[in-house]
Amino acid sequence: MTSRSLQEFIPAKMSAEFGVGTGYAPAHHGELLQGVFHDDAGLLRRALVTLPQTTRGTRAVFHPSQSHWGVVGSPGLTKVRRAAVLALREFAGRPGAAKGGHIEILSDVPVGIGMGSSTSDVTATIRAVADYHGVTLSREELGRLAVLAECASDPIMIDDRVVLFAHRDGVVLETLGHRLPPLLVVGCDTRPGTRVDTDRFPPAEYTDREVGFFGVLRAALRRAMATEDVPLLGRVATASARINQRFLPKDNLEALIALCLDHGGAGIQIAHSGTVAGLLFDARSPGARESAARCATRIEAMGLVLTTEIGAAPDGAAEERAA
Repeated sequence: MTSRSLQEFIPAKMSAEFGVGTGYAPAHHGELLQGVFHDDAGLLRRALVTLPQTTRGTRAVFHPSQSHWGVVGSPGLTKVRRAAVLALREFAGRPGAAKGGHIEILSDVPVGIGMGSSTSDVTATIRAVADYHGVTLSREELGRLAVLAECASDPIMIDDRVVLFAHRDGVVLETLGHRLPPLLVVGCDTRPGTRVDTDRFPPAEYTDREVGFFGVLRAALRRAMATEDVPLLGRVATASARINQRFLPKDNLEALIALCLDHGGAGIQIAHSGTVAGLLFDARSPGARESAARCATRIEAMGLVLTTEIGAAPDGAAEERAA
């Protein structure tokens, strides 16, 4: 099922007609930068900048109950049930608030490869419970609840700007810009068949030198966003990917970087707690689409699986295609 059909699976007016709440949330394709960064108070926080992928996502439907407490859902979706309970507590004082309910999840986000499946499920669930109660939560409130539900969350709910997000605290450290510069991204799974359990994946322990370098990368990314400098953005993402090799190595990372650069690309981004990677190209560069297509062919020849193609259509309209 495509992302478009997921979003249209249950029309918005169904909430009022059938007494349910609905919510949708997109996926992502890993990060452009992840590490530790100083907040305004000078404290170090783990934070990241996500690469959105709107062609995949989760649709949640909340069926309320006035007769029983607790939330029922698929046995494996513990975080979804926790998110629903947290959302119900937020709205407990409202007239007609539900005591509990049942959550249905429909998703086309791959699990365990770093595309934000759990955050997509959780965010869609919170939106569904809020929708039933007639509440529109702010993006920051969604982020706070998502982190409470799953301990660490990607900022897919903050879709109106590009942010450096403290994913274990649920707060924005910095707004880097309103949108990413024009990118073409050829995504792939670097270890097909491998799944990463993020709940058991230990947080990275960075050296003092790496901590200092993250400050340099943050400043460089800020400049890349302000000037729409895709080559600089690519260098930042590549540096972040290389640092992560100490914690979750990708055997073919250097081969993918070389492939991208040999075809005029800007660099590579990865899921720092997953297996996906994306070759980055400046969508404004002549021949970028052809270069990206050649790289996609080479990636498949390497035995890797394509995950997505994110970019700009020939007329400049936004285009993404899930592989």
